Amino acid sequence: MPTKEAAGRARSPRESSTAKLAKFFPAASPVRIPIRLTRVAGDGDAFTESTVIEFGTSREVLFVSTLPLEFADMLRVQNSDGTLDTEVSVVALQYTGGRTAVAARFTQEVTNWIVKP
Repeated sequence: MPTKEAAGRARSPRESSTAKLAKFFPAASPVRIPIRLTRVAGDGDAFTESTVIEFGTSREVLFVSTLPLEFADMLRVQNSDGTLDTEVSVVALQYTGGRTAVAARFTQEVTNWIVKP
């Protein structure tokens, strides 16, 4: 028979890798914004995927990616209606089981961003 402690752990939702990374960004607010993420490598190879921004600050977005990303990579972030179409630079990575939690900072001010300072 499992202990009460083990049973409590089993019932509590598992914290996502993005939520763990968000702890390093105290101003991060939970959001859910589907995006198209594009990384253009120096050799001209473009890598693209669909993902979801899970947390945001006034300057950063946090999401999970399966792309081969590194610190300081430049990415293009676009939502489906085009109201978000901007570049970001990777500022933090946390690898977990084939997926990567990513924090990326806007390279310029985004006037219509939903998370304000």
